[in-house]
Amino acid sequence: QVQLVESGGGLVQAGGSLRVSCVASGRTFSSYTMGWFRQAPGKEREFVAAISWTGGGTYYADSVKGRFAISRDNAKNTVYLQMNSLKPEDTAVYYCAATTSGSKWNFAASYAYWGRGTQVTVSA
Repeated sequence: QVQLVESGGGLVQAGGSLRVSCVASGRTFSSYTMGWFRQAPGKEREFVAAISWTGGGTYYADSVKGRFAISRDNAKNTVYLQMNSLKPEDTAVYYCAATTSGSKWNFAASYAYWGRGTQVTVSA
């Protein structure tokens, strides 16, 4: 079992930056691929980024590539999402998720564990 708790969301102006964090419980954090997803009002949950258990592999949705960066610190059981050049369309609840799946990291169905989310709002 893994429990995930996100933090760091808030209100930021367009063009600004924000870093959200996700702390995991359990001693096997380092064996999970971690992902970030987001869901805007009235829209489906969508993939944002994922990072392999070693941190050596990172994957991004095209909409955030070059603006967002995912990283992890296995010693702290924490995964981060640094968000730069934020746009109003980035406004959403951001969810952290964990999976042991070896593929399809951009699919929400691949993830067994989810946090409750943190709200990110980008004003124009």
